[in-house]
Amino acid sequence: MSATATSPSSPLPLRRLGTTDMRITRVGFGSWAVGGGDWAVGWGAQDDAESIAAIRHAVERGVNWIDTAAVYGLGHSEDIVRRALAGIPAERRPYVFTKCGLVWDARERKAMPRRVGAPASLRREVEASLQRLGVERIDLYQMHWPATDGTPLEAYWQTLLDLQREGKVRAVGLSNHDADQLQAAERLGHVDTLQPPFSAIRREVAARELPWCAAHSTGVIVYSPMQAGLLSGSFSGERAQALAKDDWRSRDAEFTGERLARNLRLAAALQPVAQRHRTSVAAVAVAWTLAWPGVSGAIVGARSARQVDGWIDAASLELDSEDMTAIAAAIDSTGAGAGPGLPA
Repeated sequence: MSATATSPSSPLPLRRLGTTDMRITRVGFGSWAVGGGDWAVGWGAQDDAESIAAIRHAVERGVNWIDTAAVYGLGHSEDIVRRALAGIPAERRPYVFTKCGLVWDARERKAMPRRVGAPASLRREVEASLQRLGVERIDLYQMHWPATDGTPLEAYWQTLLDLQREGKVRAVGLSNHDADQLQAAERLGHVDTLQPPFSAIRREVAARELPWCAAHSTGVIVYSPMQAGLLSGSFSGERAQALAKDDWRSRDAEFTGERLARNLRLAAALQPVAQRHRTSVAAVAVAWTLAWPGVSGAIVGARSARQVDGWIDAASLELDSEDMTAIAAAIDSTGAGAGPGLPA
């Protein structure tokens, strides 16, 4: 247990999410994996009871927000979140963040969802998410990906701003959008949040998007800070080979060949930093993303209470300049990933 670890009864540090009125813990519970494996980008079969227990355990440990999306499990993840929250008193319920803009065909569950930004479609989606989640208002609603159905960014962003004004959602943001797209949206109305991929392996957004968000007071909640488990400290080449066919990672380039070898060498290089702080490699990997200017919080997935305990230290772990320099040197020597390795 880390010297900076927080007991279940101790409050976790909070950060303001952009200019919103929400103060969030530095880590949030990610619900991508709990959606299950029966869809195009699933993580393999999941135990729903364990997923619910994991969410409740994270809340007991002090985590005050959950990130999900309509498309995760084609609605199943949102349903799991609703079932998990049903047993939590209202005064202790976490914020619930979800996303829109990915539309699926229930008759072809394994087909890739379409990126749809049509206003009428987004309005249907928000109503469906409200119902699945069992809430009257969604705390943060984000466009999952830029639309490819011909809908201009200005049209779908205006729809989200309208939903915010109507009270259906508390705050609005963009996920997987670049700095130019953020700037275009900002001209219509403030972008409360950006949700980008960011880890010590996947560092590209540190070049433009993180500085843009810091300059515009846009909150950033990064996803895959452990790069889908590669930086958890428990991943191995053998585990990569054993991934189920319905686990998207079995088809991802970072999980095979020389890229996998470089990634695992980087994970091993985090061990001395973890030992120095008496914590886990997973917590160090997550804390690394939180050390970058502009990052408000990190979305961390778990499929069991044990996995939550493996990274919860990141909620209060502060990496210093010595740690960040050591990790930057490890990034450089291993050749893992791409993008800046050290904040300016």
